[in-house]
Amino acid sequence: MNADLHPHTRTQAVGVDVIVERIASRRAVVGVVGMGYVGQPLALAAHNKGFRVIGFDTDPAKVSDLNEGLSGIGTIPDSRIREMRMSGRFRATGADEDLSEPDIVMICVPTPLTKFREPDLSFVELTSRAISRSLRPGQFVCLESTTYPGTTMEIVRPILESSGLKLGKDFFLAFSPEREDPGNPHYHTATIPKVVGADDDASRLLANAFYSALVDRIVPVSSSATAEAVKLTENIFRCVNIALVNELKHVYGRMGVNVWEVIDAASTKPFGFMPFYPGPGLGGHCIPIDPFYLAWKAREFEVPTRFIELAGEVNAAEPREVVNAIGAALSARKKLSLNGARILLLGLAYKKNVDDLRESPALVIMSDLITRGSLVEYFDPWIAEIPPTRAHPQLAGRKCIDWLPAAFGASFDAAVVVTDHDQVDYAELVNSMDLIVDTRNATRDVMHGRERIVLA
Repeated sequence: MNADLHPHTRTQAVGVDVIVERIASRRAVVGVVGMGYVGQPLALAAHNKGFRVIGFDTDPAKVSDLNEGLSGIGTIPDSRIREMRMSGRFRATGADEDLSEPDIVMICVPTPLTKFREPDLSFVELTSRAISRSLRPGQFVCLESTTYPGTTMEIVRPILESSGLKLGKDFFLAFSPEREDPGNPHYHTATIPKVVGADDDASRLLANAFYSALVDRIVPVSSSATAEAVKLTENIFRCVNIALVNELKHVYGRMGVNVWEVIDAASTKPFGFMPFYPGPGLGGHCIPIDPFYLAWKAREFEVPTRFIELAGEVNAAEPREVVNAIGAALSARKKLSLNGARILLLGLAYKKNVDDLRESPALVIMSDLITRGSLVEYFDPWIAEIPPTRAHPQLAGRKCIDWLPAAFGASFDAAVVVTDHDQVDYAELVNSMDLIVDTRNATRDVMHGRERIVLA
């Protein structure tokens, strides 16, 4: 530990002005807990702004990889991690006792749902306890993990104060929701406006000072609960509108109307309309989960959330609707059933051009097809092998097949486009097979062989 950075003992108070000066002079050390899709971009952003950064993770393999200059994330080149390591201002660790070293600690851990669709804050609680054991005066802790309004003050604060230190006097606490969009070439951490909320003046001052040094623009709000609600609102907005177009897809499909053509035409209206597109279901860590976080918290206040819960249910049912559509297409086009059918899934990631499998609807579709007797293979240029997942452990170890379109027609009865990666030649795919079920309208520009395509 650098004595110049931390001359204070656990019992000595540290003035806010001292910490603000450390931030301004870049002498503050930044700790990022959870070096995944959110934590790594934050670590890179802090390093790029001149801070010394410590990455914390409970996975020894990830810690080792990071210290070897490997990101482990397809959208983050290894070269960027190597640059951090070579600068001498970054290291990764799994040691909880090192949590006393950073001046700023950002919590970027998962907040999944239980099997009963209730918030699982176990990672946040475990991390907060680990921080509390090493908490020292002057540290600023910020929760970035998506959660329901009240988590920062109702869950994190009491755990941190169990150390004997007091919020606003000895340590400082805020919430700033992550807004990462993996694979988006137009926005990155430093250019995305950062919402920041805290519940006492000192914490608010520190939060604004730190994030102003980290990103181009901050959006201060009045409390941590408000900041927590902002993130939920952003994602519930998307969830509800995607549920709407998924429902419209089924309605218009029965009428013989192409919903994607409808949306494209409606998008020409310069006001009063915002395009959202249907798909095989929602994935990623936020949109499939956030509506249920708010619905769970709302029950505490006896407020019904029928609209929000319905949207979540519509989207959660979509992967199985796709499986039914595959079965119907096989029956109508080839007089085959799902049982025994040979099916190629195109894309497993939850969105295009990333290697992120979190909550991916493709895993639900694959699992359901296998359960119904189908023989399933997949091609995804971003995912060479399916890793272990909590919801689908039985799929772990399955490997991506080679891209050999000339052999697909003889090897498979149908191909299903689940994720519309740019690296796939869809015209070549359509030319090689006699049945393609497209859940993303990825084949929209394929003119030859459209009679082989079923939009679902």
